[in-house]
Amino acid sequence: TTIKVDNTPVTDGDLAVDKLLREKISNLTPDIPIISEETVDLDKRNEHKNFWLVDPIDGTKDYIKKKDEYTLNAALIINLKPAIGMVYAPEKDRFFYSYGLGSAFEIYKGKTTVLNCKKKTEKGKVFAVHNSSILTPDILKIHEENKVFSFTKMSSSLKFCIIAAGEADIYAARSRAYEWDIAAGHAIVEHAGGSITTLGGKKIFYGKEKYKNPAILVKRAEQLDL
Repeated sequence: TTIKVDNTPVTDGDLAVDKLLREKISNLTPDIPIISEETVDLDKRNEHKNFWLVDPIDGTKDYIKKKDEYTLNAALIINLKPAIGMVYAPEKDRFFYSYGLGSAFEIYKGKTTVLNCKKKTEKGKVFAVHNSSILTPDILKIHEENKVFSFTKMSSSLKFCIIAAGEADIYAARSRAYEWDIAAGHAIVEHAGGSITTLGGKKIFYGKEKYKNPAILVKRAEQLDL
């Protein structure tokens, strides 16, 4: 493990997965550029409308601690919007992927199921996921507005997939992290029938300056308790 210039850790695992994913993707789509967390130049402005966003290991701190929520991520961006998303959680043996509205799936223990955002938690209650065990006042306000009953701390892009699978209802986050952290999960949630917008309800596009995310709101459905 080494510490990057932004004071976040990177491991040999991150770099090995990055190399493997870039090689495989380049073989499939040699003419489409690949933007990866581990090789990106944040000072170079993105000039492409079609490109791949790769996060080799999202949740590196969990990976280092041998926890089970880290994920491998790849998303194909077409016209600045996510068209294909793939998220793999190795320790949970859960692979999520999507390639269009109504075409979102999970493979678990060899069995493929359709992801449709249908609620699997107790009806009449709203369950949230959050990246911290502490809610800031702005996030707490969103939870109150959406009548959240309880929330679970969860790291990595697994949060998006849990919502697509109907195992949670909502995720609100402040402006943090980068586009490769959310792009694959964005595709999977939308293709499963959910929504992801800015806190102001605007659509999210990719290839922004320095690939920074706005504050986001992910919802399983408009009526979260049903």
